[in-house]
Amino acid sequence: MIAKPLRSTDHLFQIIQILRRSSRPVTAQALAGELEVSTRTIYRDIAHLMG
Repeated sequence: MIAKPLRSTDHLFQIIQILRRSSRPVTAQALAGELEVSTRTIYRDIAHLMG
């Protein structure tokens, strides 16, 4: 089964939700694995959230 690409806002919201539910720091690799994207995408998304 091929995963449907998420819209940017949905993807950013998912990152926020993952970070909020964790009591410990979350690595970019862990986020990428859960969201099925590259770590580069995670770094770009985090930069977008910080901006």
